[in-house]
Parts: sequence; C-alpha cells; structure tokens
Amino acid sequence: MRRIPGVMRPLCDTEIMQSPLQAPTAASDPKSVKVNLTTGTGVDIVWGDGHVSRYSFAFLRDACPCAMCNDEREKSKRKTGEPAKPAPGALPMFKPAAKPVSAEGMGKYAIRFKWNDGHDLGIYSWKLLREICPCEECLSLQDSAQGEL
Repeated sequence: MRRIPGVMRPLCDTEIMQSPLQAPTAASDPKSVKVNLTTGTGVDIVWGDGHVSRYSFAFLRDACPCAMCNDEREKSKRKTGEPAKPAPGALPMFKPAAKPVSAEGMGKYAIRFKWNDGHDLGIYSWKLLREICPCEECLSLQDSAQGEL
C-alpha cells in the first residue's frame, strides 16, 4: 500500500478514486461545485452534508493526485497541497500563479483541470477533495488523525 502525504490513512492507487458504481456518502457527494476560472479565486464546494470547502488553485495544483506528483511529494516529504520548497541556495525565479485554463467533470465522481503549466494528469475525486479540505475544522481533524497513526 502507498501512502499519500497529508492524507489521513494509507491508500492503494485506486482507493482514492470514488468508483462511479460506489454510492457516494453525503460527505463525499457535492451538492454544488463552483470553479472560479474567470476570477482565478479557486473552487468552492458545498457538500451534501452542508460542509463548505474552498480550495485555492495553488493548493489544488500542489495537491495534484497523479502518480508523478505523488512521487515528487513523497520524495520531498511534502504534505498534500503544500508547495514545493526551493533548493537551498537557489535563486528565486518568477513563476506564474497556478491557474487552470480549463476544468471538466469526470463522470459523477471527479473533476480534472488543465493547468497553465501544461499539466493535466490529475483526476481529483470528490472523495479526495473532501479528505484534503483545507478549512480549519478539517485541518484539525486531519492533525488529530495523524497523531493516532
């Protein structure tokens, strides 16, 4: 089993994807999803249980669930959504803010972005997005769950 940094429990490659055949729970089934492409402010999701999640595009790009990004995060020991740290002694370079140029639904279980850096491999399942919710309430639950492992 692989472990995704910043996610509460060990997952296998397919476990993070909610199967279209699997009944979603109120916590992992969005009631509404707003992708703010024009304003560049991020994604707002109201979940079936009433919880509201707001994700910046920078957080989502740094949380890309594709195998390549997971591998890079594991090697650098970063949590999901945590930005990469520059190499010691490296000169700071201009890097445009992460912003998707498009977003598309993947069936009823996920969303995929094409990013302004050309990357488009990550499929963000609703289940994963709920697990990595960056709100204060969810962060404290994630921290307490990390302490139990």
